[in-house]
Amino acid sequence: MFKRSLLVSSVILLTACGGGGSGNTAGTGGTGGSGGGSGVSAPTWTAGVFAAESNFKNYCATPRTGTDPYNDNQPYPDRAGASMHEKMWLRSWSNNTYLWYRELPDNNPANFSTVKAFFDQLKTDELTDSGAAKDNFHYSESTANYRQRTQSGVSSGYGISWSVGSTTPPRSLVVKYTEPQSPAANSNILRGAALIEVDGVDFVNEGGQAGVNIINAALFPESAGEQHEFVFLTNDGQTLTVAMTSADVASSPVQNVKVLDTSAGKVGYLQFNSHIALAQPQLISAVNSFADANVTEVVLDLRYNGGGLLALASQFAYMVTGDAIIQDRIFEKTIFNDKHPNRDPINNRPLSPMPFYGFEIDYEGGLLTSTPLPALNLNRIFVLSTGDTCSASEAFINGLRGIDVEVILIGDKTCGKPYGFYPTDNCGTTYFTIQFSGANAKDFGEYADGFVPTPAPVFAADVKGCQVADDFSAQLGDPSERMLASALHYAANDSCPMGVASQSLSQQQRISDDSGLSIQRQDPRMKAFLLENKLNQPIKPAKDPQ
Repeated sequence: MFKRSLLVSSVILLTACGGGGSGNTAGTGGTGGSGGGSGVSAPTWTAGVFAAESNFKNYCATPRTGTDPYNDNQPYPDRAGASMHEKMWLRSWSNNTYLWYRELPDNNPANFSTVKAFFDQLKTDELTDSGAAKDNFHYSESTANYRQRTQSGVSSGYGISWSVGSTTPPRSLVVKYTEPQSPAANSNILRGAALIEVDGVDFVNEGGQAGVNIINAALFPESAGEQHEFVFLTNDGQTLTVAMTSADVASSPVQNVKVLDTSAGKVGYLQFNSHIALAQPQLISAVNSFADANVTEVVLDLRYNGGGLLALASQFAYMVTGDAIIQDRIFEKTIFNDKHPNRDPINNRPLSPMPFYGFEIDYEGGLLTSTPLPALNLNRIFVLSTGDTCSASEAFINGLRGIDVEVILIGDKTCGKPYGFYPTDNCGTTYFTIQFSGANAKDFGEYADGFVPTPAPVFAADVKGCQVADDFSAQLGDPSERMLASALHYAANDSCPMGVASQSLSQQQRISDDSGLSIQRQDPRMKAFLLENKLNQPIKPAKDPQ
């Protein structure tokens, strides 16, 4: 494994994102047949026969032209082909790398009208022990959107992260938080504000198609520069009417870094929303400020962190602990399907566990640098969680538990995703299919139903802590906010406060359908599902191939 004495090395940037959705339409038309005038014959399907995925890779029904701005302006690898090439690539790629490839259907790709429809059904329909869908995390999106979102942290809109209560009348969208310097922040829209009207249309009760189209157009503007009017009901019962102009909003994954003076001493608090590369310098800055203040406890607010880069989770885990506690133990080992017991099927490297990375990473170049990370040397960490705490955030919790750092979990059960994938581009769409699972230094990784905060842990996925409902009546980072207040009480008293809510609100704050799909608010799936279902139709089961 990597040692801290190894100063420079390539870094495997595995991704453990928390769900997502489709939305890209490039290269998804047609059913195969001829090469669409390209002169390339479309492949044919034979049940149970899987040609090498390289035979179909980059043959596209609609090839991209020009150069890739996210790959040193190299020409796109696309070649003229048919949609059947794209489907057959997905089939062979999934058969080779999908973690549960034995549970995949082998349906004729020609029977699916789009590439997206074919991809959507290339996943297991098996269930977890609790009866939830085993694979809730199968999705795709435009490669351009994915790269912009994860590499630059920029997305179009107003800078609002929503908590979705219902997409059918009476609808409910409540503000979770806003991005700094965004149109929403500049309009003084605060956490807890409920949307009640959009461009003169009753958001809560509108049932007509024309009104729903107006709502969708305003919530999901096609480009920057669109102006729309929104009316909110604020926490104090007032109506707030604002006209906002959509913009390209830069994400700030680390917010509200504070040092709180409490009865437990100095406590560091930070809100961490996404494990993207942009967070690395922000986390380093936060940890340095905590070290300078000599904090004795840290509360990490991961309640809306749906995941991202595992390497960043490893770095952050290092920063809150340090060499003396880690003692060269691993952060996570990666387990692929039984076709690949010893080598990574994506890059063909020998499998080796991921360490707690103690140095800064050049994420653009994929290199471990010689610049050491700061460390707080703490053996106890408080984590605030909800059902949106997912994937890399759960790996952070599991990795620390693997080296006996005490994690106190305050909030709700996490989403349950001990799995990850390599986001893979083909023909302008980036695909995410579960390719590996992770286990900590104690070989534990069985938390597909989530980590559960409980005062008296019994099961392996139980984590000492308190089940506390999310509190939209107070701002994040406010010591009176229910989840943070409970963590501060626990830090001072080693027990949960009396009278905290014990009933989970995750089902009220997430969209769930009868297949077990949970739509995470930061996912691109949210837009796709709201648009597809016109905000007034039932959410389709995830296993519906159409």
